[in-house]
Amino acid sequence: MHMADALLSPAVGGTMWGVAAGTIAYSSMKVKKELDERKIPLMGVLGAFIFAAQMINFTIPATGSSGHLGGGLLLAILLGPHAAFLTIASVLVVQSLFFADGGILALGCNIFNLGFFPAFIAYPFIYRGIAGGEPGKARLTAAALIAAVAGLQLGAFSVVLETVASGISSLPFSAFVMLMQPIHLAIGIVEGLVTASVVSFVAAARPEIISAAAPGSLAGVPLRNTILAFLVAALLTGGVFSWFASEKPDGLEWAIAGVTGSEEVTGTEDALHTMLASLQEKIALLPGYAFRETGGADDKWAELGHPAMAPEDSGRIGTSMAGAIGAAISLMLAFGIGFALKRQLVGEK
Repeated sequence: MHMADALLSPAVGGTMWGVAAGTIAYSSMKVKKELDERKIPLMGVLGAFIFAAQMINFTIPATGSSGHLGGGLLLAILLGPHAAFLTIASVLVVQSLFFADGGILALGCNIFNLGFFPAFIAYPFIYRGIAGGEPGKARLTAAALIAAVAGLQLGAFSVVLETVASGISSLPFSAFVMLMQPIHLAIGIVEGLVTASVVSFVAAARPEIISAAAPGSLAGVPLRNTILAFLVAALLTGGVFSWFASEKPDGLEWAIAGVTGSEEVTGTEDALHTMLASLQEKIALLPGYAFRETGGADDKWAELGHPAMAPEDSGRIGTSMAGAIGAAISLMLAFGIGFALKRQLVGEK
């Protein structure tokens, strides 16, 4: 559901940048006051895990489409909504700047759509209301499933509104929304089941993490094994499992193709769109989570004294590198934000 710049006008994109920045500022203030500092490493490894998980597109049967984990609800359950929003924002910044996944102008929209609704709507008003204090497995699964679907439906509808409000594409509201909502319903069901599975694992291993998602203390709770488990999961997911991601268009691309006949939208080419596209092209390390076409993976590999590789091997190495590098950057950024905020609070005291 990562939006491209071609869908957005500068006015809408700029407005959503402001909304996202304001929500980040608010969340930072709350995290500085509320987050248990022992959860800061969790912010890092969960950011790495969500980055890696979003690399894996799963096929939606009988649709010709695919989807991927959003991760906002999972983060909110394990970290609380404010730390979750900062963590998903970190992941989306890394994806946009270093892997050209989601436009730079669209970054504010993507942060809001994928972060705000699960963290500040689905988690507090739906998940917690259904799950209660100490949910059993069935109740936890139902809560995660319903909350994930609701969060993704709101995010998908927001994409439609932002696109139509921009007025630079040929995507009519009625046709676009009639495709976006059903396909993201299917994706939301998968996300809910995955979220429930991960939360059940954490609840069995360290239930204190979930009970302390709201302000609370983890003093004396050993988190080393949990942190290590998420770190290993992130490396395996981004470095190996991502090889088997579906190549079918994601829900947004599928909906666009259903309306226009093409997975890409050609909007108005103005100076801002051109400048941001050029900037993204220059700074992306591995655009599309793969080696750049210019120069090629074989050339890069040959510089290290290795023989040329088959295209499949070259693609897998590029994907693995993207998974490892992206997970590492996401980990450092999310951890760094949490650490800096808590240190700032200590300095103020």
